[in-house]
Amino acid sequence: MREFLDVYKMILPIVKKMLSPLLDDFNNIPRRGPKPILSDVQLISISLTADVLFFDSENYLFSKLKKYKPIPNMIDRSAYNRRRRKLLKYIEFVQCTMAEAIIPGEQYHVIDSFPLPICRFSRAKRSKICRESFETLPNFGYCAAQRNTYFGYKLHAVCTVQGVFKHFQISKAGAADIDYLHEVKHKFPHCVLLGDKAYLSNPIQLDLFENHDLTVFTPKRRNQPDYDKYPGLFRKYRKRIETLFSQLEGQFIIRRNYSKSFTGFATRIISKITALTCAQYVNKFSNERNINEIKYAF
Repeated sequence: MREFLDVYKMILPIVKKMLSPLLDDFNNIPRRGPKPILSDVQLISISLTADVLFFDSENYLFSKLKKYKPIPNMIDRSAYNRRRRKLLKYIEFVQCTMAEAIIPGEQYHVIDSFPLPICRFSRAKRSKICRESFETLPNFGYCAAQRNTYFGYKLHAVCTVQGVFKHFQISKAGAADIDYLHEVKHKFPHCVLLGDKAYLSNPIQLDLFENHDLTVFTPKRRNQPDYDKYPGLFRKYRKRIETLFSQLEGQFIIRRNYSKSFTGFATRIISKITALTCAQYVNKFSNERNINEIKYAF
């Protein structure tokens, strides 16, 4: 577990720096009740360290933590999961703060979606995962890139052309990609969003441009009267977010789900995205290398 401890010691000060405006004197988010033996900063750092080192199974992670005890005052697995779910919005805050530090301002962004199945298609109708409330019920969706139907959720994301996630959201699998534009229209003023044909809608694109100063640039269908070939530079930029999704799937195993509740599922997804951004942050401010060489950041 020496590698785990080394990476943990690198991530801990970063998390503390990102959360510094929100912390009390004990590195906790202020709340009522007794002071926990493991601070909130430590807990978030352990979560990100596990994702960076691809400890996808919590059972395996806690077996190692219990055996080698690299971190003093470690809490049990049940308490760890409960507290991590409660700290979900602060993990997302860490990601947003790091992303802003890496790329403070950018005019061009890329928008896309990524399927997040929660179980095999054959088990969908009898699956009890994430069914605690009607609002978070998973449903069926179609992935055009993979040409298959799946059961679960969908990750919508916006990243810079350099490859840093600036905004993301989890929706049901059946949600239309174009609906996500209404969520980001206030967050990217005076910007250009590069998307695929799923975001093609002349009325919506015109409304975003006139009322929100947001330009959505998508390739056009060949049967459209104003068809024009999509610029090659934009096609190159769009590959950046596809590479990020591939890294999340291949290195961070984002498609593998062990959660039973939607809150737990969302926490795992956001923690993995935050871990990826943390690796980019280390590359830029510590390693002085390409931010997207995340496999060798630590």
